[in-house]
Amino acid sequence: MTEPVGTFCLVLHSHLPWLAHHGRWPVGEEWLYQSWAHAYLPVVDVLERLAAEGRRDLLTLGVTPVLAAQLDDPHCLRGMHDWLGGWLLRAHEAATRLPDLARREHRAATAALRGFEARWRHGGAPVLRGLADAGALELLGGPATHPFAPLLDDRVRAFALDAGLVDHTRRFGVRPAAIWAPECGYAPGMETGYAAAGVDRFVVDGPALHGDTALLRPVGDSGVLVAGRDLDVTYRVWSPRAGYPGHPDYRDFHTFDHRSGLKPSRVTGKHVAPQDKRPYDPDRAAAALARDAADFVGVVRERLTGIRARLGRPGLAVAAFDTELFGHWWHEGPAWLEAVLRALPEAGVRATTLAGAVDAGLVGTPVELPRSSWGLGKDWHVWDGDPVADLVRRGQAVQRDLLATAHPAPAHPAPAHATAARDPLRDALAEQALLALSSDWAFMVSHDSAADYARSRAHGHADRVATLARLLAAGDRRAAQAAVASWEPGPFGHVDARRLGAVRPGARQAAVSVASSATVSASR
Repeated sequence: MTEPVGTFCLVLHSHLPWLAHHGRWPVGEEWLYQSWAHAYLPVVDVLERLAAEGRRDLLTLGVTPVLAAQLDDPHCLRGMHDWLGGWLLRAHEAATRLPDLARREHRAATAALRGFEARWRHGGAPVLRGLADAGALELLGGPATHPFAPLLDDRVRAFALDAGLVDHTRRFGVRPAAIWAPECGYAPGMETGYAAAGVDRFVVDGPALHGDTALLRPVGDSGVLVAGRDLDVTYRVWSPRAGYPGHPDYRDFHTFDHRSGLKPSRVTGKHVAPQDKRPYDPDRAAAALARDAADFVGVVRERLTGIRARLGRPGLAVAAFDTELFGHWWHEGPAWLEAVLRALPEAGVRATTLAGAVDAGLVGTPVELPRSSWGLGKDWHVWDGDPVADLVRRGQAVQRDLLATAHPAPAHPAPAHATAARDPLRDALAEQALLALSSDWAFMVSHDSAADYARSRAHGHADRVATLARLLAAGDRRAAQAAVASWEPGPFGHVDARRLGAVRPGARQAAVSVASSATVSASR
């Protein structure tokens, strides 16, 4: 067999904030169910189909603990089943007005409902664990609620990561060796915290490595490896300005039939008004998909050929995307994904996981990383800029309350042999603090996407932290218990506030100012 020209790693990052019991439309639980139906179900179908053919090490899949919790949550599982039934009914309703669209949607809804009832009714963890155990994919862990880690106190950062790694271990049966760092957020020194937690791999955006992403690199002397997202390859699919999903023949995400909620149109053109868009044509979309899959495979091969010529050895290209792109935002995305995964080996490209890249020895020399993210400008302004200054201040207050309340000074010294029992009230405060610190709230405000909802969620969780901290500090446990009892269930019953003092933040402190953001060049 001819030696591959190089190695390609596809990394998919699956994440939504905690939405259960927090509204339904237009964000809230509807956001979860749409992503589940149109991205998570079909992407898993692709992976199961390829795994059944004996294909292994297909891709690296990050599923954040807060999303995994929703995929396993009984309330969400019931809600998802109802949502799929509603999709089927909406297709029926549209039959007389939009018969071709209704037939397609009826088939899709029926298949999704059948697959969900057969494989997902006991949660997402058994489905994903089966694929991981079969060697079809590598699962990434991460901090519990997807916080922007550079803005966290070292102790809170370590606690959030520990809670996420514990959750992953409980759901999937193994402690993850690699993580998706939320928003690819990084500050110098964070690798020491990763090493202390037993994490040996994470991902940053390409500009953090000045575009030199051809190998995994150790970060300083930590022994922790970093993979850089290759933007020349990644942006071929999706970028802030262009990408395959914008082709005129793909289904348009933004145009709805308002009576049924179904999407009847193709993109048609960037500046075409919704009422002027042309009807969706599956044959045209299929032709565009075949062309774009072939184009992407050619881009990957050309990129790896150039890397090999430059390094004198085979190298690596890493493309990373939000999983929700494939099916939810880009209707044809799962089919494109399957076509690419089938075609890469035929083109002489080794497709594998990040773990597979390490096993293949694709590791270069140590590197020092600057502060960075994968947000606009590749800096931190999305999460600590002026538009979200109120959220930054509340986040700092939440951390102070968490640190002061989780381990209060005892009124009387305890015996040396005594071990403090778990306190469900302090555990509840810790869970609400983690929810308040989710990176999603600042992201949504900075992008003016359901900003009122995001602010309400962030301040709502922060208010709970402040209230509970005040009541506990005053010794009013009865009022604290009443407050917690009035809250809806949360995602992490295992969160143990005592762990805040038990986990090690790392040997070197990563002192971070939240007052400003140094910009990293976004040039490719």
